[in-house]
Amino acid sequence: MHKKIAIVQSNYLPWKGYFDLINSVDEFILFDDMQYTRRDWRNRNKIKTPTGLAWLTIPVQVKGKYCQNINETVISDSNWNKVHWKIIVQNYHKARCFPIYKDLFEELYLGCQEQFLSAINYRFLTAICQMLGINTRLSWSMDYNLIEGKTERLIDLCKQAGATEYFSGPTARDYMDEKLFKQEHIALRYMDYSGYPEYPQLFPPFDHLVSIIDLILNEGNNATQFMKSWSPNL
Repeated sequence: MHKKIAIVQSNYLPWKGYFDLINSVDEFILFDDMQYTRRDWRNRNKIKTPTGLAWLTIPVQVKGKYCQNINETVISDSNWNKVHWKIIVQNYHKARCFPIYKDLFEELYLGCQEQFLSAINYRFLTAICQMLGINTRLSWSMDYNLIEGKTERLIDLCKQAGATEYFSGPTARDYMDEKLFKQEHIALRYMDYSGYPEYPQLFPPFDHLVSIIDLILNEGNNATQFMKSWSPNL
């Protein structure tokens, strides 16, 4: 049986490349047994504003918890969702497709009661996948047994999941032991995030490395036309 998987930490409102990776595989394993890293993509992402790029950051408890895993990380301010939604409305209310998605995102934010960062990320990931028409299964690394070794752990997860292909982000080339994948007859594929087309974006200059919410609110149902996994020629 042919099966493609990817294994990545959950991110908050990630960029379009993250969702291209999800759409490229049959199962996407959220690797939240990994240590939480500060000033990373786990709890924050960037949006466009009239004065430049701005971070949307979920406040989390970190004091004295330097070794906590992502799935152990708890929010530190229960009003974060109201603050983020207000900022999104302020900066995207003039986006072409904002009226179409306003109610969906408003409920996602104001209805969010989760206390753990992983659960919050999962809530948004699954909702955005549905908006984009992605049917990939999202699972958790804690549903599997984890062994030691960076590449070895990934390969063992692939074997447990029955994968024949492993899809990775391009930066993993720096540490991936590719020969181990060959030994286990698992094809290793790297995503290519170059050559994305631009779309009508608020507040020039154009920036590809912003949250997927920017593409959705500007392009709506046409969003996938600007993503590589739906357009093989890109």
